[in-house]
This record gives sequence, structure tokens and C-alpha cells, in this order.
Amino acid sequence: MDYKKAGVDIEAGYKSVELMKKYVKETMRPEVLGGIGGFSGAFSLDKIKTMEKPTLVSGTDGVGTKIKLAFLMDKHDTVGIDCVAMCVNDIACAGGEPLFFLDYIACGKNVPEKIATIVKGVAEGCKQCGAALIGGETAEHPGLMPEDEYDLAGFAVGVVDEKDLITGKDLKAGDVLIGIASSGVHSNGFSLVRKVFEMTKESLDTYYDELGKTLGEALIEPTRIYVKALKSIKDAGVKVKACSHITGGGFYENIPRMLPEGVKAVVKKDSYEVPAIFKLLQKKGGIEEQMMYNTYNMGIGMIVAVAAADVDKAMKAIEAAGETCYVVGNIQDGEKGVTLC
Repeated sequence: MDYKKAGVDIEAGYKSVELMKKYVKETMRPEVLGGIGGFSGAFSLDKIKTMEKPTLVSGTDGVGTKIKLAFLMDKHDTVGIDCVAMCVNDIACAGGEPLFFLDYIACGKNVPEKIATIVKGVAEGCKQCGAALIGGETAEHPGLMPEDEYDLAGFAVGVVDEKDLITGKDLKAGDVLIGIASSGVHSNGFSLVRKVFEMTKESLDTYYDELGKTLGEALIEPTRIYVKALKSIKDAGVKVKACSHITGGGFYENIPRMLPEGVKAVVKKDSYEVPAIFKLLQKKGGIEEQMMYNTYNMGIGMIVAVAAADVDKAMKAIEAAGETCYVVGNIQDGEKGVTLC
């Protein structure tokens, strides 16, 4: 008896590391110390010494049950982007710059080529936000997970000068809400998606005219990463007073998280066109509108609040970063919460 016969292939692990190295190298920043494959990742903090009060901000998350689509479609090169996005968008919400990222892959059986493809997606997400992929772990769990399945989670660390933290404390009536477009369902609400649509290859390969693509292509579209958009706003000299990453819980749970007591957010549902995937999901599932806005991003992945005088400048900065945005509402005096009208 040996470890391989027990279900853990150490040689496959070595091969996975070798295959993924080229993707990891593409994410390196000057601050990364040492090579790939050490027991820990080292990152120099020399460059943040110029900050008055450098403050670390962090985020951790996974991809959730969206990963089931990757299994069914045998497409593993984008879920890594989702994983990075879910972590670094939260850091951007605080005004932070992501510095480095670590991933964790648990699998029933280590297939080196598949693992490398997953990490390729992680590296792509890191490149999109400027973070270095400085470490990770691939854990083989025979007997605990099916051989053809895996789970993916990640952890990111960023930095912000304390004076630049986005806290919402200065929000006041008259401030304007700008919504930045999502790329689709992103990485939340897939347990409901999988109840509405039959999760078979035939179903996912079905082409829908209103989507302009197959159902699978629409659903697996990776989460947008908004780090560059937030940085672009800051570089334009605009102060983001508050920011909300629209993830699980949709509008009703996430928007209040950016509000101080005494003000409410008012969002106009007709201020932008809700993407077809959400309309199809609502129709097929017979889902009430409130539940849709309480579960999904409905086409808006991030909301930023700025002073009315800064709206045009902020929107131009967002568009310069390659994103689409809309004025979706405003801040009013009232009980803390969000009203959709």
C-alpha cells in the first residue's frame, strides 16, 4: 500500500505546479520576493511607506455553486476569474488596491491539466486587477469528493491609506448613485438558477435569441472586476463617498451596507435596461420581482455614490476604464435602507 493507492497522487501534484507556473509568472509584481513553490508567499511593503497611514484590507470568497456549470460544460478557464473578482471587488469597495492573491483548490482527483486551466483563470483575474498570485494550494480529497469535481476559493490582501478609506460616513441627501454594469449573473444565486433551468448539457447548449448565445455561455460569463474603474475615479480626483458590491442578497441586502444612519438610497429600476438573462430567469422561474432584486445584481455589479457635482467626471472615468455605467438613483434623508421605484 502507498499514498497513490490510497487515492493521492503526489506526482500529479508536482505536474500541476509545473503546468501552472507560466500563468502565475504573468501576475508578478516588483514587490513579490522569492520564487514559485515556497512554503509561503513573500511580498515587500516598501512601496506603501509613502502612505500616511497604510491600512490593509482583505477579502475571501469562493465561486459557489456556479462551479457546477464548469463541470457540466467541461469549461474550467473562467471560474478562476470569478474567484478573484469576488475577493478583489470587496477590497475595491473599501478604496483599496489589491496587492496579492492566494487560491485554494480542493479536488476529488488531481488532473494536472484541469488544475492548470483553473489556475490560468485565477491568473487572468489577477492580471485584470493588478494583484500578484503569490501562492495557493491544491488538495486532493479522495473519498470526500467525486473524482471529477472540485471546489475553488481564494483570499486577497490590499492596501489603502486610511484617509482614502471608503466608509459612507460623509454621505448626504442629494448625493448621486452611479451603477456600473455587470456581465451577467456573476457568482451569486446559482442555487436558484439550477432550480429554474435543467442542468444538462442539452439545456446549457440551447441557443436563445434574446441572449444572443447559449444559456451556458450566458450563465458562465465571468464576474466583472471593478478595481480599475474605482482607481480611475480616484485618479480623476473624484471622491467616492460610498460603494456597494452587488453580490448575494442583491440590492436589498448590499446597498444598505454602504449607508450611515439617517439616509436612504433610492434606486430607479427604469434607469437602465435589465439584461436579458435576468428577464429569462424571472420568466422561466416565475420569480417575483422583489426576489430577483433580493438575489441577483440585475445588471448592476457595483454602485458608487458621489457628490452631484462629480457625476460627469466620475462617469467619464468609469467609461475610460472600459466599463458601462448609469445614473441609477440618489441619496435621500430617511430611515437607513433602500427603496426601489
